[in-house]
Amino acid sequence: MGKVLTIHGGVPLKGKVTVRGAKNLVPKAMVAALLGDSPSVLRNVPEIKDVAVVTSLLKIHGVLVSKDEATGDLTLDPTAAKTAPSNEIDAHAGDSRIPILFCGPLIHSIGEAFIPDLGGCRIGDRPIDYHLNVLRQFGAIVDKRPGGIAISAPEGLKGAKVSLPYPSVGATEQVLLTAVRAAGTTELVGAAVEPEILDLIALLQKMGAIIVVQNDRTIRIEGVPTLKGYNHKALPDRNESASWASAALVTKGDIFVEGAVQRDLTAFLNTYRKIGGEFEVTDDGIRFFHPGGPLNPLVLETDVHPGFMTDWQQPLVVALTQADGVSIVHETVYENRFGFTDALVTMGASVQLHRECLGAIPCRFGQRNFQHSAIISGPVKLKGADIDVPDLRGGFSHLIAALAAEGTSHVTGIELINRGYEKFMEKLIGLGARVELAELAKTA
Repeated sequence: MGKVLTIHGGVPLKGKVTVRGAKNLVPKAMVAALLGDSPSVLRNVPEIKDVAVVTSLLKIHGVLVSKDEATGDLTLDPTAAKTAPSNEIDAHAGDSRIPILFCGPLIHSIGEAFIPDLGGCRIGDRPIDYHLNVLRQFGAIVDKRPGGIAISAPEGLKGAKVSLPYPSVGATEQVLLTAVRAAGTTELVGAAVEPEILDLIALLQKMGAIIVVQNDRTIRIEGVPTLKGYNHKALPDRNESASWASAALVTKGDIFVEGAVQRDLTAFLNTYRKIGGEFEVTDDGIRFFHPGGPLNPLVLETDVHPGFMTDWQQPLVVALTQADGVSIVHETVYENRFGFTDALVTMGASVQLHRECLGAIPCRFGQRNFQHSAIISGPVKLKGADIDVPDLRGGFSHLIAALAAEGTSHVTGIELINRGYEKFMEKLIGLGARVELAELAKTA
C-alpha cells in the first residue's frame, strides 16, 4: 500500500537541515568493502533506501553488516563472502541499479557474479552496456540468462585499456572497482571526475590501491593482489544540499544546510547567485535564503563535473518558474529528464519542451527526438494539484513546487524520494512545512 502526502502550500521554509554522506558515494563505498580481506568501517552514512538495499545485497552474499546505532557508522566484514541465489539477489535489488557494481568485487572475492535485470529512475536509457563492455575488456565472460546476467572470469581479471565514449560515473566506478585487484595496469580514458568518484578513489587508496588521476580525464590503476579494509568518512551529499537551497529560493525561505561544502557546489552557487538567491558559507555548512525582490531568468546547460550537475537542474527549474522573464535550460546528461515538468504545467507553470539543443554547444541528444531543452517563462502563480512522483530529483522538485503553491496538493509515489533524501519528512516538518502523510485509500 502506497502513501499520499498532503501539502498545504504558501509557507516559507525556515530553519536547519543536516546533510550526511552522499547517495552517489555511500552505496559504492559499501560495495568496495567486498574487495578487502578485513572489515571496513564507513562513517557519515545516511538512512536512505539505497543503503538498505545494498546492506541486504551484501548480507545475502555473506558479508556481515553491523550498524552502530549511536553514530550510524557501518562495519562491513567480507571475510565469509559467498555466492548468493539469483532469486534472492532479484528480490533484494528491487529497482536499484547498484548490483551491476558488485560484479568486479564479487569476481575478485568469490570468482563469479550474477545481476538481475535492472531498474532505477525513469530519466533516461542508462544502458548497462558500458558496464558489460568494461567487464569483457578485463577478461570477464558475460552470459545472458533469463532474468539476468551471469559473469565470471575463469582465468582471473586482467588490467585493460578502457576508453569511455562519455564520462559516465557508473562506468568509471565499474572500472575502479574492477581494476584495483586486476592483474597488471589499467588505463581509463574519458573518466568521470565527480567529487564522489574522487572520494571513492581516496577510500580505495586507504585499502592499498594504487590509483593516479591525471588532469585530462585519464585514470591509471596498478592492480594489487590483495586489499585491506578501510575506515572512511563519506563526503556530504552535494545534491541534497542543492535541493534544499532551491527549496529555500522557491518558498522564499531561509535554510541553513549543515554539512554542505562550498568546494563541491561551486558551479551551483554561481548559478544560485545569478538567479537572485543568496548564501553565506560557514565552516559547518551553508545558509541559503531568498533576499527579497524578483528572481532573474538565465540560460543554463547541465554538464559533467565540474559543470552544472544534472541532479541540480530539476529543483532549480521550479525556481525559474518564479523568475521575471524567459529562461532556457539545456539538459546534456540524461535525455528524458524533463518529464517532471508535466506536473509543473498542471500547477500553472509555463514550460515548453524542445528537441533542439537550445544551448551554446550541440550535445549528443540533438537530432535524436529527445525533448532535452526547456523554455521556462515566469513569474507564475503555482496552484496546488494532485501529483505522482516520477523520479528522485523530479519528485523533490514537485514537493517544493507544492510547498510554494497556493492551495493544497496531494503527492503519491513519495517512496522514490526515500532513495536519496534522508528523513525528508522530518526535515520538512522541522522547516515549518504544513504536511500530512497518510495511507493511500484502497480503490474497489
